[in-house]
Amino acid sequence: MNGAEIMKNAMDDFKDIQEYMEIAREEHAAKTYAKLKKKYLYLKALLTSLGVNLADIDDIKE
Repeated sequence: MNGAEIMKNAMDDFKDIQEYMEIAREEHAAKTYAKLKKKYLYLKALLTSLGVNLADIDDIKE
């Protein structure tokens, strides 16, 4: 897997995690939200280290 594939997969995962976090927040599923937040923060750190500007794609902004 090359760098572009890694970045694309991480961005896809980041988008999915944000959608699941919104659902968990609406359903007041605190444990689920907390678990998703850990994954969200990991992906956010990875994407930032890869030079991805998250300003436009980060809907959660935590």
